[in-house]
Amino acid sequence: MDYINDYSDDRNKAWCIHCSTILSDAKTSKDHVPSKSLLELPYPSDLPTTTICSACNNEFAADEEYFRVFIECVLTRSTDPKEHKNPRIERALERNSVLKSKIESAKEFSDSVSGQNRIFWKPDAAAIKKVILKNARGHAFYELGEPMLDEPVHVWFQPLAHLAEQERFSFENPEGSFWPEVGSRMMTRMMTGQDMSGPWIDVQDEVYRYTVTQAGGLTVRTVLYEYLATEVVWE
Repeated sequence: MDYINDYSDDRNKAWCIHCSTILSDAKTSKDHVPSKSLLELPYPSDLPTTTICSACNNEFAADEEYFRVFIECVLTRSTDPKEHKNPRIERALERNSVLKSKIESAKEFSDSVSGQNRIFWKPDAAAIKKVILKNARGHAFYELGEPMLDEPVHVWFQPLAHLAEQERFSFENPEGSFWPEVGSRMMTRMMTGQDMSGPWIDVQDEVYRYTVTQAGGLTVRTVLYEYLATEVVWE
């Protein structure tokens, strides 16, 4: 990714976008959006970052690790560290027995009509939604300069393969058009097409993409590993 200068309203940059703490009164840190734990090495250059309070940044760490490891276990169909080619996932499963046990206990088995043994996974929905919302707030702020401090009206996630054809089309092609604030990074993207594929911003090919729209409310959608679709909506 290439860096884009931000000329949005500085008055919106005074507080933490997650807890509304005044940043001048708190210890702060740079937070990557999306979370680096959701990406693959080597990381893209100039990953988007926002400044948030350190307390919030630390609070998300455990849920981000759970989210990333859970997705990898679903995709590989295993919690066995030796089954994972990603060294970070292998180390996490070897190091954190509580995490491994939590994900292992989420597995359920059933036989299909053809007799094939199938695995179903039940995620910790609260942890997943917490990370989805964290990144959505970061994307909205980074692209539009909008701190979304209110609770969203909708936080949703679903495997892409579970969407019906029309649902998939609607998800991939957000309705409505809008003109972002002059000076925002999204305005620059819309004028230049930088890092964009249609309405989507590509962070890492086949790993993470997102779209931010502001027509009839603010909506952030992401796709992780071309497997998991997410959506957060504010009115």
